[in-house]
Amino acid sequence: MRYLALATTLLALAACSSSGGDPDANGSGRADVSGAVCAKDAATKKVDLPAGFPSGFPLPSGTIVYKADDRGADEGIVVTGVTSTPFKTVLKSLQSELPAKGFRADNGEVEPHDAESDWASSEFEGRWAIREIPQCDGDTLVNVVARATS
Repeated sequence: MRYLALATTLLALAACSSSGGDPDANGSGRADVSGAVCAKDAATKKVDLPAGFPSGFPLPSGTIVYKADDRGADEGIVVTGVTSTPFKTVLKSLQSELPAKGFRADNGEVEPHDAESDWASSEFEGRWAIREIPQCDGDTLVNVVARATS
């Protein structure tokens, strides 16, 4: 049930960051990320991670967090960022760094231009999603939902 709430939160976040509800609105097979901020513009929008976000979570190299929303104990903290690191490199980084930092991945899905997975540690659970941003010269959108386990 908790993972369903986390997945719903992440899906709602993805819908909010796009101009339409259809993940393939452009017919390219890619998720619609038209509302994403490009890495070159993100520094002026940078925000700090909320205090309750897991300090050891391995955000991909170069990620600039430009939106953070603490939605309370039930829905958790939702962060959105961008990195100029290419999608495939970000994916490999998450796949190797999460277990190295004590986070277990589960229920993942990888497609050519987007990927997502549930994750858990001894103190937190959540979901991450990454999306290639074609209008941003190959930047990668990074979304993470994190909630303390009870």
